[in-house]
Amino acid sequence: MRNKVFSYAWIAACALSALPLAAGAAVPARDDYPSRPLRFIVPFPSGGSTDIIARFISQRLTESLGKPVVIDNRPGAAGLLGAEIIAKSPPDGYSIMIHSASLTTSVAVQPKVSFDMLKDFTPITNLVETPLLMTVHPSVPAKTLQELLALARAKPGALNYGSAGVGGVIQFAMEMLNRMAKTDLVHVPFKGGTPAIAAILGGQIHILMMPMLDVQPQVKIGKLRALAVSSSTRSRFMPDIPTISDSGVPGYAASQWWGLFAPAGLPQAITLRLNQEVGKIMRSQEMRDRLAVDAAEPAPSTPEAFAKHLRNELETWRRVAREAGIKPE
Repeated sequence: MRNKVFSYAWIAACALSALPLAAGAAVPARDDYPSRPLRFIVPFPSGGSTDIIARFISQRLTESLGKPVVIDNRPGAAGLLGAEIIAKSPPDGYSIMIHSASLTTSVAVQPKVSFDMLKDFTPITNLVETPLLMTVHPSVPAKTLQELLALARAKPGALNYGSAGVGGVIQFAMEMLNRMAKTDLVHVPFKGGTPAIAAILGGQIHILMMPMLDVQPQVKIGKLRALAVSSSTRSRFMPDIPTISDSGVPGYAASQWWGLFAPAGLPQAITLRLNQEVGKIMRSQEMRDRLAVDAAEPAPSTPEAFAKHLRNELETWRRVAREAGIKPE
């Protein structure tokens, strides 16, 4: 997401030194929580999508809880470093984390991870979702996804797709399409979304599936052709574009998402308190308006629904990684 979406007058106030781990801290009683500042782990550098969402939520959560919620950026290992910190933190409600769909793809592709994603975290709530938009260069003779799939089947290996890197959500989403549609689209990884977009604009690759905001402007001026959205339903931001599921690949669904986590064993009372407070923030018109600029939607959920989503997605991506032979770089 673009930094300009958010007002940063308050960021300086959040730029405090990282709080130390409260190893061995006692779990607070329900009436006492919170009695001190919270640490909000962001496993990516400042300025990115995850950081921007986290800073907005932390400001509003500070107001609702009455205690500072301090951002602690811990980038490294494609987001796994920050996740490891949370997995090893005490389950007292004072260390929480925002992570994205890259958590499930990274775990699915990494042979050894120091934590169990399904056992070492308390899922609190889903936060945000945005669909991926499938686009093609205008030179590709396909006006619909059905036509593109027919072309790909007629010429296996002749068409390629770009991504922001090996093991990311885009590669997994495209490889799931390859399997479900029985095509052989060839992966061309780039070091980030920007060079991938430059490559398709230059005609160096044929297909690119990216978060809607990243390619929507190029579609509007005719430099790219939009064929379908990856979500299970049409996006209100481009309602005329059909879903992949409705375009010849029934049952297909994938999206970029962000969610909130705590260490495993978080008391239910604290889990529900955080779920309710953050849910109010995500359902606010202010958040809805801010996310709309980035073609994203608030998607708060119950802890149980978020846990089920994580299990299903990890199972899906592990299967895709195995069948497609996706290996970490």
